[in-house]
Amino acid sequence: MREIVLINITGVDRPGLTAAITGVLAQGGVNILDIGQAVIHDTLSFGILVEIPDTEQGKSVLKDILFKGYELDQQVRFTPVSEEDYQQWVGNQGKKRHIVTLLTRKVTAGQLQAVSSITAKYGLNIDHIDRLSGRMPLDTPADKGKGCIEFSVRGEAADPQALRAEFLSVAQELNVDIAFQEDSLFRRNRRLAVFDMDSTLIEAEVIDELAKAAGVGDKVSEITERAMAGELDFRASFKERLALLKGLDVGVLDSIGASLRLTEGAETLFAELKRLGYKTAILSGGFTYFAKQLQARLGIDYVFANELEVVDGKVTGVAVEPIVDAQRKADLLKELAHKEGLRLEQTIAVGDGANDLPMLAIAGLGVAFRAKPLVKQSAKQAISTLGLDGVLYLLGFRDRDGQL
Repeated sequence: MREIVLINITGVDRPGLTAAITGVLAQGGVNILDIGQAVIHDTLSFGILVEIPDTEQGKSVLKDILFKGYELDQQVRFTPVSEEDYQQWVGNQGKKRHIVTLLTRKVTAGQLQAVSSITAKYGLNIDHIDRLSGRMPLDTPADKGKGCIEFSVRGEAADPQALRAEFLSVAQELNVDIAFQEDSLFRRNRRLAVFDMDSTLIEAEVIDELAKAAGVGDKVSEITERAMAGELDFRASFKERLALLKGLDVGVLDSIGASLRLTEGAETLFAELKRLGYKTAILSGGFTYFAKQLQARLGIDYVFANELEVVDGKVTGVAVEPIVDAQRKADLLKELAHKEGLRLEQTIAVGDGANDLPMLAIAGLGVAFRAKPLVKQSAKQAISTLGLDGVLYLLGFRDRDGQL
């Protein structure tokens, strides 16, 4: 009678170990039903679920594995599996899978305990846990670390909305980010990424910087803050702020452009997206003049932003239609996806303000980046602890995959 056995092998990793073990199994005519291997700090954990035939060769295979394990200085454990349990395991393969991604400056046991407890609470079973971030020296400064742990979980969440709400609450409490995504084909096949500019790609709101130069900085900054928080209509607030810039000398644009700082991780993100074949775009309620500078610097494919009308060397303060507002951003995302022959599920959108919410909602991956509370709560995913290159982790990208 055939046997189904789970073989677990642990010990110091070494080249050729897998070949040696499977070589013994091959001599016994064994069928492999499942297999998995992980190496943590040079320590191997190797599992093989096998079907052993009722033959002369098969009868001695477990004894031979024990001898081979001893020879290789490995610990070997056998666990019999009934055919009923095996069939039940096979029957579960159609269940949905999700990816839970933990992003933090430094991974702690408390963070992992919180994530794993919540997944269990909502009926999800963890299948795999992987570290996507690179190895960090012990003396890495607290604000320079990068930690990312990815959990592959199986099952249907008992209450998806409550699950997301609890993840968000714990993330705020522990100062981490927790993303929850369906593990679909589209997650691994995205090809278009669009970005807000102000306070997303750059660490400033350009209209506020222009306002400072025009002597109306405080007034414009207040309106900007309320607009980005969703308290004011973007179109109306944009026109109001722009009108306050009337008469500003165009000569200040170059100095303001030169002073703008890229957000942490922006250069890494765009270099990797370009290497991976993505098309990229700026969809901004800011101004084309500055967006074009970023386009040249980061190699961005498309730019859509607002025109800053200038007459006789002075800003007129008049808004030029069409204004790139919330709906315009969402429409542009749809147009670009269609132009590139992509489904919306294959797109990524990243922004920080309330005027970004419509495009974040329709993108396959919508990320609120260092966003206002309303935006963070409304978006599918949020990143507040790491830089822009944290978006790569949500795609399953490992630091060792990079070329930078």
